[in-house]
Amino acid sequence: MHARHTPDVAAVPDDRRGDLVRGFAALRDQLGIAVDFPPDVIAAAEQAAKAPRLPDHDATDIPFVTLDPPGSKDLDQAVHLGAKKGGGYVVHYAIADVAAFVAGGDPVDTEARRRVQTEYAPDQVALLHPSALSEGSASLLPDQARPAFVWTIELDADGSQTSCLLQRSMVRSRQQLDYPGVEAALAAGNAPDPIALLGEIGKRRRTARQALGSLDLPVPEQQVLHQADGHWSITLRAESDVESWNAEISLLTGMAAAQIMLDAKVGVLRTLPPASPDDLARVRKAATAIGIDWPDSKTAGEVLAALDPSVPINAAFADLAAELLRGAGYTAFDGNPPTGDAAVHAGIGGPYAHVTAPLRRLCDRFALEACAAAVAGQELPEWARSALGTLPDLMAESDKRSHELDRGVVDLTEAWLLADRVGETFDAMVVDVHHDQATVVLDEPPVRGRCDGKVELGTRTKVRLTEADPAQRSIRFTTA
Repeated sequence: MHARHTPDVAAVPDDRRGDLVRGFAALRDQLGIAVDFPPDVIAAAEQAAKAPRLPDHDATDIPFVTLDPPGSKDLDQAVHLGAKKGGGYVVHYAIADVAAFVAGGDPVDTEARRRVQTEYAPDQVALLHPSALSEGSASLLPDQARPAFVWTIELDADGSQTSCLLQRSMVRSRQQLDYPGVEAALAAGNAPDPIALLGEIGKRRRTARQALGSLDLPVPEQQVLHQADGHWSITLRAESDVESWNAEISLLTGMAAAQIMLDAKVGVLRTLPPASPDDLARVRKAATAIGIDWPDSKTAGEVLAALDPSVPINAAFADLAAELLRGAGYTAFDGNPPTGDAAVHAGIGGPYAHVTAPLRRLCDRFALEACAAAVAGQELPEWARSALGTLPDLMAESDKRSHELDRGVVDLTEAWLLADRVGETFDAMVVDVHHDQATVVLDEPPVRGRCDGKVELGTRTKVRLTEADPAQRSIRFTTA
């Protein structure tokens, strides 16, 4: 279970908010991330929004709902969950059909291959596709007929997949739900029917993946937020149960898609090699050193799943275990599919592909097309086949850029928060140690930084701020 988390929030003072926003813009410029689209791309998107290529099959009778963060407009997925007679479940999952609007080589496609994915910053979002599509005609907004890929996945009572169907169809979402609202509704026992089984299915799917050796890290994330009162703030936030259960539906679909493409011998996977014996031994040794029980019979994933991340020592161990998930990438293939460890995503527990966010991530459109062609017994269209080999590098470069944006936004905000507090002492938790240098997370404000001096992993300590430089986006501490 993910810990319930009350955010620790600290606001940037009024007189420095403008500088913070300018810093976000400068960071985007530095990384080459464009917010605005060229006029010809906007015009092409607006034209495409009026004349999509619609499928023949009609699935508008399925009462889909969407589930996203509050205020979302780029709705890639809609879901309907049901129980089977005699036990088990049926998952209907509709994914926006971007290819119904975007043709290979057109201005929107060309621009999307340059952008690769939607980039989120606290002040602005740099969309993958113009808003006429991503927040309009291609988005699965409520009460609108939309072209989509409809997945029908049957599960047994334990949550394991027993069958999978895929068909391009017209769908109509009945309601736009958000995470806080669904969490409250599930707790009260009055969640809408299409989503009422989310917790039950999500828990079973997580257990099924853990049996396959998956590795989930329950580490709270730092987020920079724009508050309703105009303040910018930084918060430490853990994923809610509803978010993690909803993610299980997406992971289920991605695993089903990967197997379809492997069987068809054409497609693109999201891959992560299993941790090396040396890495596992090092993390196991660290667990022993800080008092984490790791029986020989348990995998790293099972050990992490049993820990309460709200306990400081457990959070420190989860942070350290992140090194077991290094090396993620993308593998494209056409006629010679990967096998063995080369075909799996070790963090998820088997072969996996990105297919559930085509409005926000480039490779999903191509993987969905590969799945649809395979299921229909057709050849993959040339516009998709010819691009497969380019996707791994494009996605890897974009993931690196996205990570740099996320880290840069947090680093900049941390430095701004602490710029006038150099010399002050703070309570902190030690989450990593390397020789005479550690990484600490402050209690308040919830920032993360390097700390000089000798401390022990997983312990609480007092640290003194020695540097906070917004221009360099850097902070540094020393043991107090």
